[in-house]
Amino acid sequence: MTVTLDFPKIWELLKSFKDQCQSRGWKTSGFEDWVKTDDEYHNFLWIRTVHPSTFEKVAAKHKCVIRKDTSYHIVDVSYTAWLFPQTPSKKLIDTVAKNPELSKTTAIYDLSWAYEGKPVCIKLNETNSTVFEEFERFLTKKCGVRVKPSTSC
Repeated sequence: MTVTLDFPKIWELLKSFKDQCQSRGWKTSGFEDWVKTDDEYHNFLWIRTVHPSTFEKVAAKHKCVIRKDTSYHIVDVSYTAWLFPQTPSKKLIDTVAKNPELSKTTAIYDLSWAYEGKPVCIKLNETNSTVFEEFERFLTKKCGVRVKPSTSC
C-alpha cells in the first residue's frame, strides 16, 4: 500500500506559513518571503539548485530586498532559510555544517522527500531563529511532515 502525501507547492507552503506568522503578530510581505519579528528579518529562499560559490556569496551578504509601496530598499537579514524541493548537494550541506559562523545564520531544508510523497524533511538548522523553529512545527502540524536533523552535522 502506497501513501501519498498531498504536499503543497513551495509558494503555497510559504504563503500559508506567513499567514500563520501574521496571526502571531509577526510582519510578513505579500511580495517577498520574509518574516519580521521585533527588529530581526528571517528570509526564506526557495531554489532547486545553487552552485556552492553562489550560495556562499549570497549567504555571506545577509541582505534582502524589501518592497514598500512603490519603492524598494535593502535590509540586513538576521537569518536565512534555504528551501530545496530537490536534494541539495552534499558540498552545499558541508559548506554550512563546517562553518560555525554560517551555521548560526543559515538553515537548509531539504523538502525533496516530502515532494516524493514521503512525510520527511531533512534539516540543517543550528540557528536561534524562532521563525525557523515555528516553520518546523508548521511542517509537522499543518503538513504532516516529520522534520529530521541532517546526518551531515
